Amino acid sequence: MTDPQRSTSSPARFGMTEPRAEQALRAAGWWREGGPVAGMEVLLGALSRSPDPDMAVQGLDRLREAVGPVWDELTELLTTDGGLRGRLLAVLGSSTALSDFLVANQDQWRRLVSGGDNRLGFTEALQQAIAELRGAEAVRALRRAYRGLLLDVAAADLGHLVQPELAAPGYEKVAEQLSDLAVAALRAALAVASAEAGKPCRLAVIAMGKCGGRELNYVSDVDVVFVTDQDADLPVATRVASSMMRIATEACFEVDAALRPEGKAGALVRTLDGHVAYYKRWARTWEFQALLKARPVAGDEEVGKAYVEALMPMVWTAAGRENFVADVQAMRRRVEDHIPAGLAERELKLGRGGLRDVEFAVQLLQLVHGRGDDALRSSSTMAALEALGHGGYVGRADAAGLAESYKFLRTLEHRLQLQRLRRTHTFPAEEDRSGLRWLARAAGLYPDGRRGAADVLLAEFRRHGNRVRRLHEKLFYRPLLEAVARVPTEAMRLTTKEAVARLAALGYTAPDGALKHIESLTSGMSRRAAIQTTLLPVLLSLLANTPDPDGGLLSYRRVSEALSETPWYLRLLRDEGAVVERLAVLLGTSKLVPDLLVRAPEVLRLLAETAALANRDPAEVAGSLRSAVGRHSDLSKAVTAARSLRRHELLRVACADLLGLSDVPAVCEALSGVWIAVLQSALDVGMRSMGTGEPLAKIAVIGMGRLGGRELGYSSDADVLFVCEPANGATDAEAVKYASTIAETTKRLLAAPSQDPALIIDADLRPEGRNGPLVRTFESYRAYYAQWSEVWEAQALLRASAVAGDAVLGRRFCEMVDPVRYPVGGLDAARVREIRRIKARVDAERLPRGADPATHTKLGRGGLADIEWTIQLLQIQHAGDVPALRTTSTIEGLALAAEAGLLTASDAESLTTAWLMATKARNAVMLVRGKPSDQVPTSGRELAAVAAACGYSPDQDPGEYLDEYRRTTRRARAVIERVFYGD
Repeated sequence: MTDPQRSTSSPARFGMTEPRAEQALRAAGWWREGGPVAGMEVLLGALSRSPDPDMAVQGLDRLREAVGPVWDELTELLTTDGGLRGRLLAVLGSSTALSDFLVANQDQWRRLVSGGDNRLGFTEALQQAIAELRGAEAVRALRRAYRGLLLDVAAADLGHLVQPELAAPGYEKVAEQLSDLAVAALRAALAVASAEAGKPCRLAVIAMGKCGGRELNYVSDVDVVFVTDQDADLPVATRVASSMMRIATEACFEVDAALRPEGKAGALVRTLDGHVAYYKRWARTWEFQALLKARPVAGDEEVGKAYVEALMPMVWTAAGRENFVADVQAMRRRVEDHIPAGLAERELKLGRGGLRDVEFAVQLLQLVHGRGDDALRSSSTMAALEALGHGGYVGRADAAGLAESYKFLRTLEHRLQLQRLRRTHTFPAEEDRSGLRWLARAAGLYPDGRRGAADVLLAEFRRHGNRVRRLHEKLFYRPLLEAVARVPTEAMRLTTKEAVARLAALGYTAPDGALKHIESLTSGMSRRAAIQTTLLPVLLSLLANTPDPDGGLLSYRRVSEALSETPWYLRLLRDEGAVVERLAVLLGTSKLVPDLLVRAPEVLRLLAETAALANRDPAEVAGSLRSAVGRHSDLSKAVTAARSLRRHELLRVACADLLGLSDVPAVCEALSGVWIAVLQSALDVGMRSMGTGEPLAKIAVIGMGRLGGRELGYSSDADVLFVCEPANGATDAEAVKYASTIAETTKRLLAAPSQDPALIIDADLRPEGRNGPLVRTFESYRAYYAQWSEVWEAQALLRASAVAGDAVLGRRFCEMVDPVRYPVGGLDAARVREIRRIKARVDAERLPRGADPATHTKLGRGGLADIEWTIQLLQIQHAGDVPALRTTSTIEGLALAAEAGLLTASDAESLTTAWLMATKARNAVMLVRGKPSDQVPTSGRELAAVAAACGYSPDQDPGEYLDEYRRTTRRARAVIERVFYGD
């Protein structure tokens, strides 16, 4: 049996499946038994390209009956005039409402003929139609003329779908034409209303919303506001405005004046002074947003111009209102909340990923940034979006993506509204295949070989909706917007003199120097300078709340210049407000961070993600570092790689620390983990550098001091012992020589000069100190500790733990020294006195000349050394009999001592609090100064910066921090006097 869908004798061949299609074509004279009438193939082919061929055929059949004997003329023109053919058949296949118009007005099809004479401007055409008419006659004439002009716009919009050689005007051109047509209709309605009033008045009509922005739909309310300049004109003006609204609504479209002051409850017409007074005193945030698109379109030109000139300055300062950004964001959320649940995903206008998402985002960006940039002051969404992208306020790709998606969604909206000339924004349901297929073809989408037109449309709709929502959330909820909005409007544009005064008022001690930094960053016409111009007002305010605004701005300039060729740098600052705010804190507090940042800029990306910044697993860090180093066979390149990754981690930890995202134990653990990973990686490389033969020794690195206790700070050296054991038949001497070469190489390469904080390996705690060999065998260590070790060495071993190298050898070493550091029965009185004597000597001899013992973090009263010696004395006295005390951690040791009854809970808490505070202070000093120091500053910006780094807010007096430090360490010292010295 022949498939009717493929039969050459069936209209189905041309996409017409309705049973009545063949009958209609026969009546038109285009079809006969067996197929098309000769010469009609071109018309049938055009019909097949119509969005809905069956709808087009039905429209043709009705038009044939309406035009009667003129049908043959129309058919002849359709075969010869490609423009008419494309425009008419596209309209008939897209809009039943316009088909009805053509049928009811039999001569109107002629306006679609190519080269016709109906080419008057919209205003002239409508004014001509209503000339001398009043009342119902004027309304009927206006309705007919308006619908004819709407037909012109739609035909030009759709014609290319049927005749591809016809130019497609594009969304923007169509929206402008529809807006201009609406303005012409308003003027015509106003002319009729004014004539009926019989009394002149100075009334101006201000278009708002889409009409004001020249981006109107086919079917939409036209929002207006009325203004007059004199109280005396109010009665007449109100009558004229009311009549104008009625006439335009009956003839063309609904006119809505609800955006006027006080909405529907307010006066329909106000004087200019009344408008100004209202907006100055009572207007809400959304009302200024609505004014973005205000445009005088009809009535008295002078009054309309005065209205705009009076109110626009208020629009461009509205973003400085309290909670402005939050109010706009809340308004958008309220709109979403009122969408029926079943329509949320299909609502083109208000739904998630819909047109309002684009418009709200663009308008909010305009209002915030347009205060200082006239280029953004456009009433058109597309023009504003282009300006935002050109000016660097939005990424080029983001601006282009939003523009493409906005045009796509607006095109769908236009096609849906054209079908019946009804206001609708609802995308067809997924199960409505015929509706989807029609809309796809009306939007110029066709099967792609794998999917039908309906599925292509669904995929495109979802793609554009997802992109709009993603970019809306990125831009509309951008934290930077709130920061920019908080900058006073007058500060967005300053003369040099005003800028210096403002910088001084913000707290910059050298405003002239700060201004030079600003000029350097913003000079020129580059996109980079434009983005800096956007960022700097915010950054200046943010830096003003840091301890060192001048230093922070200088650091920002250094970082920006160093990263000037890094394509994502400024984009990241612009798009991620949290990054700007956090960067300001870091640069205005620390000298170490900018030094590291110019060589590890990738850490900037982490500032946007708290988890990535503060919660990285030390084991993951170690694995990444060893893997990266292991890829290099050259020793120097391998160490360079280790330094680079260490720099990255050091900066990451410093940022998390300064931003209050990591506590002291986490910082110490992270810094220790990085050092251990570097040591292990360097040791691996050193062993590989000895050749491919069998290693002559096993090597273990034993961490001592803060490294062994996992309590390193930013400036800490790595105290270690190197231990080896012969392997593969080597002698002790061969093993020591082999291991010593590796240890010396590792020390030398890591200690090589660098811009980063030094990597110093300190092995002075080894037997015989600096005079002893760098590396000993396991048995040599055993013999030494059994025969020669002194009490201070036993104390030093309390922090010993295996950190790198052969894990089994390291564990055996720690087990071997346990009897030395944890003597059974503890220490006799003489040895306890010896430890106290050594401690007293350290206090007397090692405290730097001129140092303040009350604020020296390491050797001061109640400082780190006091606390660590105290817990170590308790451990060496009691850990032999109380195994629970055996830990290398100071904090853990204090807690365990309290549990064992060796410290009261109160004493343990005092010592723990002081140790954490001193460690935090010591780290803070390194971060603030960029170089190591154990002395807490006692005045000036350095004290303020240290206090800020330790968690004090900018509003607090840094002297309070100093008082707290002294008070905390005094309490700790009182405990130490009792526990350590036995008083």
